[in-house]
Amino acid sequence: MHIVDLAIIGVYFSLMIVMGWHFSRRAKTTERYFLAGRAYSGWIVGVSLFGATISSITFVGYPADAFKTAYLRYAICLMLPVAIFLASRWVVPFYRRRRATTVFEYLEDRFGPRTRVYGGTVFIIAQLLRISIIQYLVALLVCQLTGWNVMVSILVGSLVTAYYTIAGGIEAVIWTDFVQSLILTIGGLTILGCILWRLPGGLGQLLSVATAHGKFMVGDLDPADGRLHAAPWGFALSHKTILMVLITGLFQWLAEYTTNQEVVQRYSTSHSLREARRAIWLCCFTALPTWGYFMFIGTGLFVFYHVFPDPQAAAMLSGARKPEGIVPHFVSTQLPLGLSGLVVAAVLSAAMSAMSSALNSISAVVVTDIYRRHLAADRSDRHYVLVARLVTLASSCIMVGCAVWLFHHQTKTLQDLWTQFQSIIVGGILGIYLFGLLTTRGDGRAVAVGLAFSVSFSALMSLVVLGWLPAGLLTLVTDHFDVYYTGVVGNLLMFLIGYLASFLLPARHHDLTDLTLWTQSKQQ
Repeated sequence: MHIVDLAIIGVYFSLMIVMGWHFSRRAKTTERYFLAGRAYSGWIVGVSLFGATISSITFVGYPADAFKTAYLRYAICLMLPVAIFLASRWVVPFYRRRRATTVFEYLEDRFGPRTRVYGGTVFIIAQLLRISIIQYLVALLVCQLTGWNVMVSILVGSLVTAYYTIAGGIEAVIWTDFVQSLILTIGGLTILGCILWRLPGGLGQLLSVATAHGKFMVGDLDPADGRLHAAPWGFALSHKTILMVLITGLFQWLAEYTTNQEVVQRYSTSHSLREARRAIWLCCFTALPTWGYFMFIGTGLFVFYHVFPDPQAAAMLSGARKPEGIVPHFVSTQLPLGLSGLVVAAVLSAAMSAMSSALNSISAVVVTDIYRRHLAADRSDRHYVLVARLVTLASSCIMVGCAVWLFHHQTKTLQDLWTQFQSIIVGGILGIYLFGLLTTRGDGRAVAVGLAFSVSFSALMSLVVLGWLPAGLLTLVTDHFDVYYTGVVGNLLMFLIGYLASFLLPARHHDLTDLTLWTQSKQQ
């Protein structure tokens, strides 16, 4: 990279470090470190949520998916408004009334301490996997543009992110998210602008070539012939259909805004219910078109390399190389002086905003739901803030290790891999919350029975993805069930089996006031 590009990246890193140092002077209590005193307005929280949502999975993974396949997985995003409508109407007021630090405190009040620990543990594992994928995508770009080795490329963003998250807590995360959202938006516009500028026919050529090759269809690659095929409508478990992908999206987004500590913690920093609702709707109306925009960038890259053939791009399209390299390849070979550094800063912004938010949420869950609740109940607030910072540091180290592993993992596209991971690692969590919120039956014993079925099913699907089943059994499962639907079926199993078990294991007497949607008090 040219010295100008490196200077831009250096200025960006310096700004993040200064912001972390500034907010470190205010993060002295757990209430401040995890929830910013619950004093923020909806617009800044909404922008922060947007920054955390638009990670490097969006910046690098979405274009890669659209470059190689089509728009099937964007259908998942289309269910976000539906999920937010449900969450803003019933779930956000529920959490605001409780004034808890984590979402898993509810699980203990409703089902007991073991269910709380289970929920927190699943969340920690899922977030560690997610930020590892995000960090891998950043390192992929940095490695290709700079020529640095893998470890240096991974560490370059991890160290700065870890610093300002450890030092400044959620306030540093919120305000760095705001700055990072601006930078990543500019970076995304820069890439598409360069594509359109270099194409002889501009936007018209992009649309016509992409349409001729079926790149705008709601479809996917057929593994049998390696060609794009439109996804059918209708109900099916053995293959992807538009209806089933929409259902999958609804379950994923409901889980995101109902059970994800990272999201709930963020809108809990708002100073009122109205501002919390404003925050999540602002995130929805900005994130949804942004996801579509980055898918369109991938389509533009397909057209660009169709018009200007390139051996490396052809290898990514054929599967000989990972498609996640297409954005780094374009940036490194096509962008003029200075713009490469801006785009790298944008990708780093997208990644670091998501990673910092997840790291802070992981520390909140570890400290509040496990350490403070079961290991050290009577320590000072200063002690818990110190433990939170140590947990953030440890999580950063795990993130780095998993990112290194991902460099050696082969997959169709990383967005496809992440969709599979999301389905498998849910662990029936949404099913537990639906069971708790929508019914007045059951206790921890009924949940345990439901989880036994849900987790067993998810474990089987994990073995399918890893290919660790006998060939005959593996073929039998894959012929009749698509891994994408693991989360939907797993959560339904948890809810239905748990509900049935509640009749065999009647709940002991328990005051359910403010623990279900049917037993809420009038006080808001």
